Amino acid sequence: MIGDILILIYPWVKAVHIMAVISWMAGLFYLPRLFVYHAERVEPGSDTDALFQTMEVKLLRFIMNNAMVTAWIAGILMAFTPGIIDWSAVWPYTKLIGILGMTWFHMWLAGRRKDFERGANLLTGRRYRMMNEVPTVLMIVIVVSVVVRPF
Repeated sequence: MIGDILILIYPWVKAVHIMAVISWMAGLFYLPRLFVYHAERVEPGSDTDALFQTMEVKLLRFIMNNAMVTAWIAGILMAFTPGIIDWSAVWPYTKLIGILGMTWFHMWLAGRRKDFERGANLLTGRRYRMMNEVPTVLMIVIVVSVVVRPF
């Protein structure tokens, strides 16, 4: 019964999943760039600091968090849809590792935003630039796992 419903709504769930992942990824790419400029060019306690904090918190809370939760829910629904995933293959597990890494990175960014909020940021713009490569590497792992299925 539930399996039949999941099969019926699968194209819609997949469409929602893709839109949520695009939104989530946009935030995962943009928030560290905001942190670069915030760390390099903004004096703590200034009006510009308040402006950056507003942009960062709104991006994280209203776009990224909602997109992440939606991507996870839609992904779980797809994973439970009968006949979609061959659980004897390796690719679902490499994708899951990538997703867990992406979720960890999201939480790491949320922690760094709180550091800026407390005026306690210790990382340099260079470090944020380096960390900005993390979602790219994870995206490659996830997309290759799902599309190419090399394992």
